[in-house]
Amino acid sequence: MPHRPDFWGIEPEWMRYFIYGILTLALLVMLIRTFYQARLWWKVGQPEKRFDQPFKRIGRMLNQVFVQQRILSQPYAGIMHALMAWSFFILFLGTPIGIVNAYVFPGFLKGQIFLIFKLIMDLCVIVFLIGAGMAAYRRIVIRPKKLTLERRFGFTLVLLTLIILTGPSIEGARLAVLSIEENITYGSWMPVGWAIAQLFLNSGSTVDTVHLWHTIFYYSHVGLVITLFLTLPVGTMIHVITTPLNVFFSKLQPMGQLSAVQEDSAHNLILADRLKNLTWKQLMDGDACTECGRCQEVCPAYAVGLELNPKKLVLNIRDALHRDGALIIQGTEPSIPLVGGTVTTNVLWECTTCGACIKECPAFVDHISDIVSMRRHLVNEGEVDDMLQTSLANLGRYGNSFGKSGRMRAGWAKELEFEIKDATKEPVEYLWFVGDYASFSPTLTETTIKTAKVLRSAGVDFGILYDTERNAGNDVRRVGEEGLFEVLVEQNSKALQKADFKAIVTTDPHTYNTLKNEYPEEVINGRPILHYSELLDQLIASGKLKFNKKLDLKVTYHDPCYLARYNGVYDAPRRVIHATGCELIEMPRNREHGFCCGAGGGRIYLDEGTMPERPSENRIREGVTLKDVSTFVVACPKDISMFQDAVKTTSLEDKLNVKDLIELVYEAL
Repeated sequence: MPHRPDFWGIEPEWMRYFIYGILTLALLVMLIRTFYQARLWWKVGQPEKRFDQPFKRIGRMLNQVFVQQRILSQPYAGIMHALMAWSFFILFLGTPIGIVNAYVFPGFLKGQIFLIFKLIMDLCVIVFLIGAGMAAYRRIVIRPKKLTLERRFGFTLVLLTLIILTGPSIEGARLAVLSIEENITYGSWMPVGWAIAQLFLNSGSTVDTVHLWHTIFYYSHVGLVITLFLTLPVGTMIHVITTPLNVFFSKLQPMGQLSAVQEDSAHNLILADRLKNLTWKQLMDGDACTECGRCQEVCPAYAVGLELNPKKLVLNIRDALHRDGALIIQGTEPSIPLVGGTVTTNVLWECTTCGACIKECPAFVDHISDIVSMRRHLVNEGEVDDMLQTSLANLGRYGNSFGKSGRMRAGWAKELEFEIKDATKEPVEYLWFVGDYASFSPTLTETTIKTAKVLRSAGVDFGILYDTERNAGNDVRRVGEEGLFEVLVEQNSKALQKADFKAIVTTDPHTYNTLKNEYPEEVINGRPILHYSELLDQLIASGKLKFNKKLDLKVTYHDPCYLARYNGVYDAPRRVIHATGCELIEMPRNREHGFCCGAGGGRIYLDEGTMPERPSENRIREGVTLKDVSTFVVACPKDISMFQDAVKTTSLEDKLNVKDLIELVYEAL
């Protein structure tokens, strides 16, 4: 009788050791190739500290890699990926456990425990095949536009599926031989292998025939695994290494806090005009990208037909690194520049920094970091449009983008029947940091006055900085003018240090973000930074703000990016809306998935040029689809300007009335 095939390997014994040696060698080749590809990150990129708080980083990585929290935020794709990832991981662990059980500590898995182990392995095969089927259906039939539909993705899916299938095929051949010789009774514990065994048994195959198929399956399985190891560093499966690393090294600071410009040893600014002036983490982002297209799907610029595609932005940087990395290490400058070549200037200026791409990315790629880094170079070179140049000049000279004298900042307050305190001269409980648009825009004066009246009616002790207030600098920093941002921070810090207050409140989410996340700790000194919706919510809850009537309106609410997605303020505005007696009908895209108005990232300072549709118009058309909704509620001065203009350009003024949250509160009083 021929030698019966072994459970985990194949006879003779020396052949097993030879095969395991080849597998080990292939694994080493994979690790070396991966290392040489990864070394481009730190050989080319600038240093960056990303090793702090290791336990927090490990916790985030485990949550995203194993629990797959962000991946599961999209049901179909999330379930598909989770089924394949979890089952493949368990099967991957099961292989060394089986080898140990067969050769190192023979039979340490005994009896019922062994059968349960085998059942789990076979169930994981079934789970993987369900996920692979979903993936194939998605790529072949659904074909969503956001996906990269290249052959290499199909190759990876087929390769993994064959690896998974040949495993239980080996088991099935073994079970068939055992059934012929021993009439075993435990085959049902291995449902996939047992089903394959039945094919042999029902066809009347002999032991020799089954043994031959076992050998074919075994060597096929080994060959496929070797192929996976050798192709992984240059294929799509590289993400099983790079994505967990990228999650581990992802930003721990608040999303709304940008990194400052780096300097070299001679204190010269390092501006991202070339690949070697990006940090190693920014370069790692490209290799971590899984090309799932979630960032592309939620990008407001891409949605309205502009050139910017956040996925392509990151992949273009990745491809440039792979193409030119070795030359850069040797000291040779690439023929294609980063800014203006790999990434066009149009792409850089089209970003609204809304953060949707970052929040959606399962690999924790930071697209905005790249964009702002390259914008800093353009600003330094003076490569900005005339409107932005004028706005920056006004901000530098007057402290506001309108080019108005600082003495006019509180001009709106003259229309009030009461005087607002000057927080630099007398103590107040709340310092109202009004902001540029609420202070200077003629279309917002009435809203600003109503805000003051509401605060007064609620008995709030508040004051303002009058002419010592400057633009907070959030958008200035995000267009890339880091130097001007630092000047504005210094000017505002001096004013804040002169003022006597217990908390800051602002109506502008952009101001809210930068004061909360980017101003020096010694200036804020632990005092709360509140958006006015949060203060109103507190006043209503405490009974200090009471309404005399219910508005009885059906309204929808637009989440400002820098309030909601950046800082997690979702519920306070909604509670205020409900308190006024309005029925809130949610936008299809809401909360952390809200759609940008198009003003952020300094876009409000830029010439919009021509585009098929503006983000604000896209959003208004979305609001109009809501049944019986008459009012579009916002909680940002820039939103008022953007959406009031959008209802005009879309000719939807008769269907949707744009109102600030404070207007509802004022009417309910």
